[in-house]
Amino acid sequence: MRILGIESSSMVASAAIVEDGITMAEYTANFKKTHSQTLLPMIDAMVSLLGIELSSLDAIAVSGGPGSFTGLRIGSATAKGLGLALNKPLIHVPTLDATAYNLFGASGLICPIMDARRNQVYTGIYRFEEEFQTVMPQDAMDMGQLIDRLNSMGERVIFLGDGVPVFEALIRERMTVPFAFAPANSSRQRAASVAALGARYFAEGKTETAAEHEPDYLRKSQAEREREEREKAAGYAESRGQNGTGE
Repeated sequence: MRILGIESSSMVASAAIVEDGITMAEYTANFKKTHSQTLLPMIDAMVSLLGIELSSLDAIAVSGGPGSFTGLRIGSATAKGLGLALNKPLIHVPTLDATAYNLFGASGLICPIMDARRNQVYTGIYRFEEEFQTVMPQDAMDMGQLIDRLNSMGERVIFLGDGVPVFEALIRERMTVPFAFAPANSSRQRAASVAALGARYFAEGKTETAAEHEPDYLRKSQAEREREEREKAAGYAESRGQNGTGE
């Protein structure tokens, strides 16, 4: 089984090819370039290095969100374009699930956090007890509330993700249970994890067509929220004017 993994939910751009439980190639960069500049060249470089054809893929696993709206759209468009061109199924892999999968076999709770701004994170809680388990499905929530929840669970926690440097001080201040931070090799999103978890989903029949695939943003974009706030403020001002309460 040969799976192409695509990860573009954050600043990290990553592509990997996993075949029968082995990572054949992985190309990852955490650099300020748009994913439209990086993903296809990464895929092309891996295919050339391995001497294979894209048509030999069984499926394409794509990090399906949450994360950067622009990054997810680019990753989705890349996967959908390849899926349509090659007539291959897509595998929607939740971003936080794949990130937690970096720490396969770790003891305690695994808690990936992605900075969602305004003191919020995209997060989920996972563990390994013989198999990969989702304790809390991925969601957007206040970082303080997440810390309170983890403390109440009374177990050791491993944090990873781009939210760690943002909230490290708060974590150190407020965590009352033992905790640790994942090392550099496993602290960010990786396409190999997307592909490896995608291979499990593929074996379980959890696929979709390229036309069906849509990213899971979990919440509205900042631009949409700001527009709604402006419209709400404008509507409030108009209402005050109509009621004769305006100046």
